[in-house]
Amino acid sequence: MNVDPDWALYRTLLAVLDEGSLSAAARSLGLTQPTVARHVDALEAALGGDLFVRSQRGLDPTDLAHALRPQAQIMATTAAALVRTASGTLGAVAGTVRISASDVVGVEHLPPILTCLKREHPGLVIELTLSDRLDDLLAREADIAVRMTQPTQTALLAKRLPSVEIGFHAHRDYLDRRGTPVDMMDLARHDLIGYDMETAALRAMAERLAALDRRGFALRADSNLAQLAAIRAGFGIGLCQTRIARREPVLVRILPEIALPLPLWIVMHEDLKTSARFRAVFDALTAGLAA
Repeated sequence: MNVDPDWALYRTLLAVLDEGSLSAAARSLGLTQPTVARHVDALEAALGGDLFVRSQRGLDPTDLAHALRPQAQIMATTAAALVRTASGTLGAVAGTVRISASDVVGVEHLPPILTCLKREHPGLVIELTLSDRLDDLLAREADIAVRMTQPTQTALLAKRLPSVEIGFHAHRDYLDRRGTPVDMMDLARHDLIGYDMETAALRAMAERLAALDRRGFALRADSNLAQLAAIRAGFGIGLCQTRIARREPVLVRILPEIALPLPLWIVMHEDLKTSARFRAVFDALTAGLAA
């Protein structure tokens, strides 16, 4: 390598890897396709190797491109965190804060909390990323995370909230059609809503409940929000948060003696605790979710 490539070239490389083509990368970056092509050519010239090979499928990344991807992603995450940090005024509750949460928490719980927070602090800008993936707070993929598992990383400020109770629920229309199960054996004869891809947490849950067998699910979805929507639509019986179901009289608790506690944590990097805006958002999420 004769020169240090500009960060913009690595950003373009990452976009082409993510999007799979020059044209799609150009749209995502707001550039023209010739500009993206020039960026790739310039980076290849600086690195002294090919990054992509053209094939009938389009652009195939080379081993060099795959090797650069993790570092390019770190650069992108760091750059985004730098912009968020610089967006605020020192000592003021203003600027951008990125929150990571599961889809159910982000859709069912956070909107009213964030609405009150925005009314109190009009200068705040919230970025909300919804995923069950645990964003890396140390790498600043997010500033604050709402997690359903205990954080294991060091250098994190974590607040445990009361556990969220999970139970079996169904729409009243479904129960009118199919009847209400009286025990786990009876439950297994119903249309069950459950997961598709098994994880360690789900395996541990399945060990406690014999009915949680993927082979017996009438609808499989890894999105908890999709499962909740199916319960609301009357598709069948599934697990959801009891605090959500209590809002809707048409949702009926099935086998109420079965309750699965789900831990709830609010987490952020400890370096952010002295920042007024990050602390304000952390405290608002803690109070709102604990209420």
